[in-house]
Amino acid sequence: MGWDAIVVGGGFGGLTCAAYLATHGYRVLVAEQHDVAGGNGHVFRRRRTYEFDVGVHYLGDCGPDGTLPAVLSGLGLRDRVRFLPMDQDGFDRIVLPSLAVDVPTGWPRYRDRLVRALPVETSGIDEFIRICSSICDPVRTASVESLLANPELTGWRRRSLSELFDHCGLTPRARTVLAAQAGNYGAAPSKITVGNHLDMLDSYLRGAYYPEGGGQTMVAGLVEVLESHGGELRTRTPVAEILIEDGRARGVRLTDGAIEHAPLVVSNADYRATVLRLAGGARNFPQALIARTERAAMRSAVVVLYLGLDRRFELPNANLWWHPTEDVERSWAGLDAGEMPDTPSLFCSFASVKDPYSTTCPPGHSNLQLITLAPTGYPWGAGDYRRDSNYLAAKRRWAAAMLAAGERALGPLRGSIVHQELATPLTQRRYVGSSGGTPYGVANWGGISRRPSFLTPVAGLYVVGQSTRAGIGVAGTMIGGALCAGEILGRDVLSEVRAGTVFANTSLLPDRTRGWDPLRVSRGIARRDARGLARIDRR
Repeated sequence: MGWDAIVVGGGFGGLTCAAYLATHGYRVLVAEQHDVAGGNGHVFRRRRTYEFDVGVHYLGDCGPDGTLPAVLSGLGLRDRVRFLPMDQDGFDRIVLPSLAVDVPTGWPRYRDRLVRALPVETSGIDEFIRICSSICDPVRTASVESLLANPELTGWRRRSLSELFDHCGLTPRARTVLAAQAGNYGAAPSKITVGNHLDMLDSYLRGAYYPEGGGQTMVAGLVEVLESHGGELRTRTPVAEILIEDGRARGVRLTDGAIEHAPLVVSNADYRATVLRLAGGARNFPQALIARTERAAMRSAVVVLYLGLDRRFELPNANLWWHPTEDVERSWAGLDAGEMPDTPSLFCSFASVKDPYSTTCPPGHSNLQLITLAPTGYPWGAGDYRRDSNYLAAKRRWAAAMLAAGERALGPLRGSIVHQELATPLTQRRYVGSSGGTPYGVANWGGISRRPSFLTPVAGLYVVGQSTRAGIGVAGTMIGGALCAGEILGRDVLSEVRAGTVFANTSLLPDRTRGWDPLRVSRGIARRDARGLARIDRR
């Protein structure tokens, strides 16, 4: 029996779209190649002791009237996913050699912190804040007309962040502070639009949060909605081909040769892989689209050092953005040239501080991630995790450099390390299948920060995920999933859930018994009790 829709890939965008379609009566199959659904939202466990989030480190705009809670609420998940507030007086600490800035909620307080740290830059900062807050306010209040009516503000949204810095007459040090959180989207000021930067920054200025239990709890909630409304998640089910006949999607062929039929296919796989390989490339797409996709550059990849420590850190509930230099544009130039920095900049995230009562680590221990951007085209080697000597040597070099930088940023670490491992762009490519090993998707698709829509020239074929126009990160991909579902359903899903509409039949959602494990749920019904599930010794 065929399906009404098949979703290729079980990341946040694909699962959100699938869940919304399922609540409208569609029989939906989600085919996920990995052992567990979630994409960059999944977690992994080590030593039955530590649980590490791959891509969920903090989320913005998750208060009672936030967009992400509204998307979840429309699926009946408002009470199943709780968001823990970080320190709203300083959720991000930006540290440069000569200054530190604690980023608080609210544009006025953000402006005051910047001026206090950089008093000689007051006029430039005020101009920057004036333009940015004027762009964000209409978006926040859904008064798009007021934004479109002001050509100056509309124009700024589409120009590069570097151009805005130039306009404001800001020094390299001020630019470094203002772009210090660029690791949230993986692009240099010259390669990101003001609008994209503000989509990130403004969401956090509305409040920074962490999902209780980590990102896998959000994934599991989406899986519960899908399955309870007649859909199915199949993990370890890679798709070899999206079937297209006479210009229309017809289903998918799996790598084991099995064929699943559906008149509607939504690809949450990597966009370049979808267009150039899975969906047949030039056989099914206009040559102009193929050429644009082939030329599309990817945003920066990352290197992540995961650490389990046998002591707790007495820290505020905040991230640390640590930069060893005060010229962000020069640092990006080095990355673009493929240079490994002697001392990398770091994003430091303590999951055990954000969610102290979860299973991220044992009592008295710390769960720490050190993250840095990877140089373009860095020679990682073949990526054989056990045998490639070049790859293993590269991992050792990066681990040593990041650990040394981490000790400069946080103090001594080595004597407390119980668990340590490094993930590279090849790790990302192996588990998530992303081009260039980046978690941020396409950098440009025919223009700075331009990205494809979820619509494609093939009837019945849609795309969602990090590379699409809806945005980057968890919120962007989930919003994109809801928008894509709305396009298919012919209704404004996002506006309706913001107004309080709940599409799910909440009475169908399963009870969560004691010992409920989001990682187990995220394997899908067929593999829920299969061997190989990593567990945590509950305390």
